[in-house]
Amino acid sequence: MAIQQSRLERENLEAHVDLCAERYRVLEEKLIRLEDKVDDLSEAIGKMVEKQANDKAATNKLVIGAAATVIAGLLSTVVLLLLNLQTVTPLIGQ
Repeated sequence: MAIQQSRLERENLEAHVDLCAERYRVLEEKLIRLEDKVDDLSEAIGKMVEKQANDKAATNKLVIGAAATVIAGLLSTVVLLLLNLQTVTPLIGQ
């Protein structure tokens, strides 16, 4: 973006100083808005990271719970088979 200098600005130092001050004020405002946007973006990313970590922890709990359920089911089946084997064994021996 090229800044157009007027003839008055080139010839008058005071006009040049005033216009430069205005340009810097506008630039400062733009930088402040940009900084605010970056801060908002940073905050949003932080929230996303936190939510992702919470979701991962919840998923891990779900998987561990499902695995524990399967193991408990298999273990109870083995115990039931062993108990039935003990009641059937005396009958086989006769």
